[in-house]
Amino acid sequence: MQRLAPALRQDNVPLDLISLIKTILAATKEISFRVSQAHLGGLMGSTLDENIQGEVQKQLDVVANQLIKDVLLESGFVKAISSEEEDTSVPGDENGHFIVSFDPLDGSSNIDINSLIGTIFSIHEAPKDLAADDPDMFKQAGNKQVCAGYVLYGPSTMLVMTTGSGTHFYVLDRTHGGYLLVERNVQIPQETQEFAINMSNQRFWQAPMQDYIADLLKGDQGPRGKNFNMRWIAAMVGDVHRVLTRGGIFTYPADNRNAEKPYKLRLMYEANPMSFLIEQAGGLSMTSEGRIMDIEPSSIHQRVEVILGSKKEVEACLGYYK
Repeated sequence: MQRLAPALRQDNVPLDLISLIKTILAATKEISFRVSQAHLGGLMGSTLDENIQGEVQKQLDVVANQLIKDVLLESGFVKAISSEEEDTSVPGDENGHFIVSFDPLDGSSNIDINSLIGTIFSIHEAPKDLAADDPDMFKQAGNKQVCAGYVLYGPSTMLVMTTGSGTHFYVLDRTHGGYLLVERNVQIPQETQEFAINMSNQRFWQAPMQDYIADLLKGDQGPRGKNFNMRWIAAMVGDVHRVLTRGGIFTYPADNRNAEKPYKLRLMYEANPMSFLIEQAGGLSMTSEGRIMDIEPSSIHQRVEVILGSKKEVEACLGYYK
């Protein structure tokens, strides 16, 4: 099996970007260890604090955020970082070539039940005309990403990553401490019979999504003419990983519970990096109005609607909005 750095060189990834990726992954190895030892190390449960999103932080949220923050700011590779757990961007090295956005521990509500969680990251080139302490440098569309990925802390610790030359799977080999390439150029089946959505919010969805899901639930007796299974992990890393592995559609649609917050998922920390991975694997990642990676961000904590997965199923879903 091929190690990480040779695999990246095979894709003609620049050496400075390879070094940055290896820096991020050094933090994920430590996070993987901390997650596995959380019960033994007194890291279970919540803190008394809320993050900028208004969400109560888990102890592991804080630990994971600090680990990634520290290694990136000490690396010299990044001009600034932006984390879901930070109020605003954090300046790094003024001469850094890259900026990194990350969700240190996606799906943290799963921590206490020992279910899937993960780290999501997105890398852009740093604008040369903005100072390191200017958060506006993060207002770049997802189509300008040079790398995106996530590390899934499951039965094995898996890295799923793209640098624009396909989506590849790696597994952390604990015998030597490195990530090994296990599957190159993953391709999502274009058709599917699985969907992932939080059904408890059904009454709040817009009519097109209501109609779409209703038709899926009618199975082979309905207009789709086939039976669908629903899967829901409550961690985007887990649901997207299933889509990449065997196909499916994952959606977190707009809802009307809070007029000021119609969307759940963050553009920069979740939607953009996952969209890059999905598209590089032959899938689609959209809102009901267009391509996610074409959105020009208005703020670093912007939220968006997400409909992603198997190409033909995403197109079928979007057909309900026309």
